[in-house]
Amino acid sequence: MNTLREAVQEYLEMRRSLGFKLQGAGKALPDFVTFMEQHRASYITHDLALVWAQQSSTVQPTEWAHRLSWVRGFARYRNATDPRTEIPPEGWLPYRPKRARPYLYTDDEIRRLLGAALELPRNGLRPWTYHCLFGLLSVSGMRLGEARYLELQDVDLKAAVLTVRGAKFGKSRFIPLHASTGQVMADYIARRERFFVGRPVASYLLPARLRRPVEVIYAFARSADDIADEGDLPEPERIAGLRTYDEALEHLLKLMAQGWAAQQKGL
Repeated sequence: MNTLREAVQEYLEMRRSLGFKLQGAGKALPDFVTFMEQHRASYITHDLALVWAQQSSTVQPTEWAHRLSWVRGFARYRNATDPRTEIPPEGWLPYRPKRARPYLYTDDEIRRLLGAALELPRNGLRPWTYHCLFGLLSVSGMRLGEARYLELQDVDLKAAVLTVRGAKFGKSRFIPLHASTGQVMADYIARRERFFVGRPVASYLLPARLRRPVEVIYAFARSADDIADEGDLPEPERIAGLRTYDEALEHLLKLMAQGWAAQQKGL
């Protein structure tokens, strides 16, 4: 019989081969095995699984539940070759996080947002980049990460189709484009080609210097929405939660004021 450390590597490799990324479990389960080795335990028990899952007293209960669920999945796999393995029951450390209520933008709000993007200072491509990006997100159903890393080769304006590569489970998918969306993208691509004429530039639709600002702004907006939806938190705690973004947002504002040429030195 192989060791727990060998078994966890086999388990992670098997799951990844099926398309699961296992970003959390991939780091946590080897740590769990180290914990088991420190306790000289050759098989998983309920008690040790619980102790490990609740090791950190500073995290939210949802993290305890995640940690125990990762062990539970591994324990099911291990039980097939080592019957001594105890599988933590489903009801242990139950926690159901509050789902934030999504805010649905009205057509008028989307039009105002797109109009505001075009009113940004015209340093480089920034107004048209945000106008194209926000418009694409509003009509295509793309995730932000997919839109940020969309490449020119993935945009087929003649066929009116976008190709999203490396999506969920590592697969690709096709997104049809409305004629009006294709016109906006064609205009943006033409502006982009004129702006970068004679200069080397990556094939990504969104310039590299704007990807990080978009990520920060989006993360702030998502967190602000989640914090605002936490009805049990007093107002000072909600404001404190938003303060964690002060430095990143202030840096973005400075870059906007100084011009985007300065961005090569910073974010």
